[in-house]
Parts: sequence; C-alpha cells; structure tokens
Amino acid sequence: MRVVRFHAPGDVRIEDAPEPSPGPGEVKIRVRACSTCGTDVKILRFGHHHIVPPRVMGHEIAGEVVESGADGWVPGDRVQVIAAIPCGTCAECRRGRMTVCPNQVSMGYHFDGGFAEHMIVPVNVLAVDGLNRIPDGLSYAEASVAEPLACVLNGQGLARVGDGDDVVVMGSGPIGCLHVRLARARGAGRVFLVDLNRERLDLAAALVGPDAAICGAETDVVDAVLKLTEGRGADVVITAAAAGAAQEQAVQMAARQGRISFFGGLPKDKPVIALDSNLVHYRELTIVGANGSSPAHNKEALRLIATGAVPVADLITHRLPLDRALDAFGIVARGEAIKVTVEP
Repeated sequence: MRVVRFHAPGDVRIEDAPEPSPGPGEVKIRVRACSTCGTDVKILRFGHHHIVPPRVMGHEIAGEVVESGADGWVPGDRVQVIAAIPCGTCAECRRGRMTVCPNQVSMGYHFDGGFAEHMIVPVNVLAVDGLNRIPDGLSYAEASVAEPLACVLNGQGLARVGDGDDVVVMGSGPIGCLHVRLARARGAGRVFLVDLNRERLDLAAALVGPDAAICGAETDVVDAVLKLTEGRGADVVITAAAAGAAQEQAVQMAARQGRISFFGGLPKDKPVIALDSNLVHYRELTIVGANGSSPAHNKEALRLIATGAVPVADLITHRLPLDRALDAFGIVARGEAIKVTVEP
C-alpha cells in the first residue's frame, strides 16, 4: 500500500509499505479521508519530539473497517478515530480530565496514522472508547473534521461560551472557522473574526459569515472590538493563532468578567508574553488554556456535524488523493485553503 511517511525534518516521503494486519483487540480500517492541519506542516518542517521515525503521519482520520480483532466491530462499519489517546487510568483520567492525561499518546505520533491506504486502530484507542461510528448520511471527509471540532468543543467549554455572548475569534484558519460556527451553535450573540492576512480573512468570512471581519494589518484590533461592543469589550476572546501579540490583545479587549481562551500554543522559542496583570485583576478576567480533546468531545463533535448544528462540508475547500499529500501540505502552509482533505 501507499503511505505518507516522516523520516526527518524536511524529509517526508510518499512510498510503498506492507499492508498491516490487526492483532488481538485491534481493528484494521481502509482510510477514506484524513484531513490535514497546520500541525502536519510543523511536523514536515521540524519533526516532533514524540515522533520516532519512520512514522506514517495523519491524525484526522475516517474510514471503513475491513478486518477486526475486537468485539463489536465488523467489516463495513464506518468509523472516525480519535487523535489524542488518554490512558484512561491515571489520576487525571479518573477525575474526568482526559484532555490533560500525562500519559497521552497520539495517532500519527506514537502510532502510524491516517495518511495511508490502510491503518491499524490500536488497542489504546478502543480501550477509551475512541473509535466512533459515523452517523448515516455523513461523509467520510466531514467525519474527519470531527477531530479538530472536538478540540474546539473543549476550548469553548472551558471558556463557557454561551447565550448572548460577544465572541472574538482571532485567527481565520480552519480552527478559527470552526470556532465561529460552534460559538453560534452555543448561542453567542455576535461573533467577530480577526486575522492579519486580508486574503485569508476574506476567504474565511465568505464561508462562516462573522458579524464583522477585522483585519489586523489595516486597523487597531483592540480599538475595533471596543467600537463594535459599545466600549465594553468582548465577553469571550479566543486566540486561535500561534501569536503572542494576539494573546496580549485578547486581554486588552476583554469585557469585565470576560473569558479568554489561549487556544493556539506559542512557538517553543517564544512562549512568553507581556501580560497586564491589573487588567486581569480589576476586570475580574478569566484566562484558560485549551489542549486537545477527549473521546467524549469527539463523539459530540460527530453529533454536531451530523445534525447540521456545526456544518463543515463547505469548509473542505480542497480534496486531494494520497499521492498529492505533499501538495496538500503546501496548500495549508501557504494559507490557500480552509480545510484540505487527503482521500486515499
């Protein structure tokens, strides 16, 4: 079979590999869709400390069961696979905090991922109920977007996005678009989308229709949000961009008792920001991190997509075959798409 395999930073190859067979408790699937994200581009360029090469990449996975060594799964079942796999037994997992499991492993990092014609769903996934049935009527490509939406669900749950909130989403990539749509589904009053790149902002805004699209290269973002909110600021600010400046601006534009989600992680060589602690103190602000998702978030994401509460089909702007996976990474890196799905 054909796979997309990471060998070293800058060395990702599309090559032949033996077709795997499932062991006891494992499930083999025919991959039908594996969506790409910015993390794939980072792995291509820099590698990752959890990846010991060679490793098949891809973690936003949907496919069809072709062989099963696990109870309850039979050939023909349509499935979506979680990416982040908690251990299910540690102190955090027992407390229901699976997103911060210290023993977490991941598809495409510790296990071969979904940029392949076939792959094995390991026992680790099945042990935490992380293999999900795709609802009838939902395409494989849409189901593959459940994984990033699950992460967005976690972030908005922690930030308590709710009825009537003015929400600012900073970053208009696929995650930012999902944040806009989920905020609306959770009852937000107004949702504003921010980005430095005018072309990318316009592409996203045309699809998800924010109440305002603010280009940071053309205007003072904090001032624009304050004007849009009659001077009170935003109830929730979500930084869906890997930029310290966005996090600093988020604190400045938050309303009294506002909630701020540091959703996008910062570069490892520049993780420190300037924080006006008095704003946090006097406005009674809440700042929360957000890291990944749990198996339960994945199930809820599939339900939201299937019911139409959070539509994603139109966000998939490019679909490419496996042999063009490197082209897919390039499209993502250049910001030319919202979501790019590889369909082996």
